[in-house]
Formats: sequence, structure tokens, C-alpha cells
Amino acid sequence: MTDDMMNAGALIPISENNGKRAVSARDLHTFLESKQEFANWIKNRIEKYDLVENVDYVVFDKSVKNPNGGRPQIEYALTIDAAKELSMVEGNEKGKQARRYFIACEKKLTELAAPSYMIEDPIKRAEKWIEEQKQLKQLAAENEKQAEKIEQDKPKVLFADAVCTSKRSCLVAELAKILQQNGVNIGQNRLFKWLRNNGYLCQKGQYYNQPTQKAMELGLFEIKKTSINKPDGSVLVTSTTKVTGRGQVYFVNKFLKAA
Repeated sequence: MTDDMMNAGALIPISENNGKRAVSARDLHTFLESKQEFANWIKNRIEKYDLVENVDYVVFDKSVKNPNGGRPQIEYALTIDAAKELSMVEGNEKGKQARRYFIACEKKLTELAAPSYMIEDPIKRAEKWIEEQKQLKQLAAENEKQAEKIEQDKPKVLFADAVCTSKRSCLVAELAKILQQNGVNIGQNRLFKWLRNNGYLCQKGQYYNQPTQKAMELGLFEIKKTSINKPDGSVLVTSTTKVTGRGQVYFVNKFLKAA
């Protein structure tokens, strides 16, 4: 880019919003060194060259106060094509500089957006190819990491889905195995102890290892009673603590979150 075009770039910055590039009409007017007042200049250009609002330009920041006092300024944002046209019709050396600057900027932006095989310059094509390869490697690494996470989470997801649709209760020993399958290192005895220490099972007396009132209200356990007929004619009733489907999901999630 020549010195003239670099000067133009310093005075006519190109902004981008939602993928659309635009130029401040006021900045362009200043660079072109037009003798007309800006408000008259832009209105005349819009009318004479049939510029269409919201196609070739947009009006914005109508509430911005004029730093010199008086009425608020009205700002205009021009598309690059409209800016090139207004530069060309200005008919002076500044207009030619601005037009060459916009053309050079568009070419550079096009090269940046284009795939490497479409770039003619061999050095720029090689640079673009290297950049593309880096991006591909980064994307592949991110995809692999995401795939590993999905695979790791799959047993947990499948377990939760299966239990939520099942009403089958299980023994505490079975819950310990389910937890082990989901990566929690715990056995039956340690799980019983954890349940007692954390207020889910009673710790002493005739209700030892039976659910606490809190656990029953949460729907985490149920009591399975079994009657056994003894030889002397008496009947022995035993109580077995079982973990409901809801309880299985509750405890697996609790242990996994703590892991």
C-alpha cells in the first residue's frame, strides 16, 4: 500500500458490524477536503447519485451533540461501494487516493476471507494454507475432546434415563455396584456407613440401617417386610431397606457431583 493510501487509511477508518463494512461519510468528507459544508455535501451526493438509504448508507447517532454547540449532528455510514463512488466523482487527487485505498482494502479483505487455493500470490497462498492447517488441527482437537467427554458421560446419562423410567427398587449393595459402574469407588459397608453418617439411615437401636424420616419423605427408600413362619408356629417379620428408583438417581447424582 502506498504512502498516499496509508494516509487515507489513517483518516478514513473502515468499521465492521455484523459482517458488513462501512465508512463514516464525515471522515470521507474531511479527507476529500471538500469546500462544501458536510450537511450540504452529503445531501447533494445522495440526491445526485441516487444513493438509497439502508442500501448504500444508513443514518445514525442523531442524538449526538455537536461539540461546537448548536443542533445535533446527523451521521451517515456509507458502504464501501458508495464511498468509492463518492471518492471518484469528487474529481480531485484526494478522491483518487481514497478510491485506490478502498479498492486495496477490499482486495486485502477478500484475500483474508478466501480459501488458500484462490489466492494468486504464492507467498500469501502459503501463509493462508498454514493458517488453515492450524485452524483445522485446533478444530480436530476440540472435537476429539468433546467426543471424549460425551463418551465419559454416556454411562451416567444412560443410567439416569434407565432408572427414571423404571420403578424397580434395589438393595443398598446393588446401589454400591451402580455407583462403582459410574466411577465412584465405594462398597456396600462403606455406603451403609455413609448413609448413616449423612442422616439417611438410622444409626442405632431397633431401627438400625432403616431409613430416617427425612429419607422417607424424600422418597429415597422403601421398607420391604417379609414374614417367616418359624417351626414353633410363631411368625418372624423382617424389614429390608431398599433404594427406590428416585433414590438411585438422587444418590448417583450426589456422589458424581462430589467427585
